[in-house]
Amino acid sequence: MSGSSINILTLNCWGLKYIAKDRSERIQAIASAISRSSHDIVALQELWVFADFELVRTWVSKRLPFAKFFYSGALGAGLAIFSRFPIITATIHPYSLNGHPVDVAAGDWFVGKAAASIVVQHPALGEVEVFNTHLFAKGGEVGPEHTRAHRLVNAWEFSKLVQISASIGRYVIAAGDFNSIPTTLPMAIIREHAGLSDAWVDSHESNPVSSASPGQLRAEDAISLFGVTADSPLNSYSAGKPLDATARQHFGKRLDYILYRQPIAVFDTVDKPMLKCRQSRVVFTDRVSGLPFSFSDHFGLEATIDIVRRPENDRSLSQLRSQFSQSQLSDAVIASVIRALTDCYRVSSERSRYELSIFVACVMSVIALCIGSAWVPRSWINPIYLLITVFISWLGTTMLYAGFIYGNWERRALTNVTEELELVRQSKTQDGSTDRTSIELGATGLGL
Repeated sequence: MSGSSINILTLNCWGLKYIAKDRSERIQAIASAISRSSHDIVALQELWVFADFELVRTWVSKRLPFAKFFYSGALGAGLAIFSRFPIITATIHPYSLNGHPVDVAAGDWFVGKAAASIVVQHPALGEVEVFNTHLFAKGGEVGPEHTRAHRLVNAWEFSKLVQISASIGRYVIAAGDFNSIPTTLPMAIIREHAGLSDAWVDSHESNPVSSASPGQLRAEDAISLFGVTADSPLNSYSAGKPLDATARQHFGKRLDYILYRQPIAVFDTVDKPMLKCRQSRVVFTDRVSGLPFSFSDHFGLEATIDIVRRPENDRSLSQLRSQFSQSQLSDAVIASVIRALTDCYRVSSERSRYELSIFVACVMSVIALCIGSAWVPRSWINPIYLLITVFISWLGTTMLYAGFIYGNWERRALTNVTEELELVRQSKTQDGSTDRTSIELGATGLGL
């Protein structure tokens, strides 16, 4: 029987100061819209400016009195969570890999992409951990998988956090911009290893036209049927800009998700309720009232998750407990991820050697300039020598940091995840062997 429900909203606000267009007007409009809604939990990404967070908090405080702004990296994680339920604890887990420090244009390394979470006290469920995250952006969906290795590491680390939370008896709700379409490896890791259910999939299982060809659909259909939240031609900030083949073919991408799972302890007894998504829909698809632009470069996603109780004669508890307490990662996914991480390790080694060779060349150039300055024929050349020396010294220092310090950091993180995946694969093999042995012993005992 269905009890109460939890209404969740996630939205990437595109609120980077000085860079995001129409930021102030859009944040004001977003805050106003949320204040008129009936959401119980709101997870916002790219809310970089603390003043913008305070603005939203002021607008929504009557409905959502509890809020947390999270700090990470040099420029902040851009993550914030607003809740109707009291917050018990809050924490943030920066991902170990967030791009290259020299890649200033991408900016992921500077903002410190992370998984933020709060634990709230729910009147019916007890402790619920709410995650808000924004995964590494660069890499898209096409091309070699190793170009998305950092996102794979993010997904793996996020999945482990969810598993830990569920193992200690908490219900889990996760929302955010995962920068991955549903069919990609990062989402496979999150579904299979973290045991998370996709609210959109669960609430659109019986959609009669969900298998329609993209060529038969309009942009509006892509939103309502497939949950497109980014790169839609209906978004004022996406319309007219160059898009990759995936976005052009499908009228955008589904990058934003609301996910949920039960605690492992829920399968020990029929007394504990379960979560089940009843409905989900894409929101913030219109233009800001009276203005010619959208609320953000992403659309929002909301979901209503019911709190339901199983019948007393439910006999599937042990089977469900086994499914949710163990990783369901397939051998194919594990092999693909390990292959991508291994390729990224090789690329990282080659890049480090190149960067360190530049460092050595810079050191030799500085030495040559110092020696050559003793024979400068004109005094006015000395300032030029000085500027060249300063530039080469800066370049050499940057290459030393990128090639040695960051290069080793990256490869160690890749190695950690690779070895952890190997352990999961070994564990699955051992479990399979144990199951086969049990079957054989049972058959022997029956005289078969």
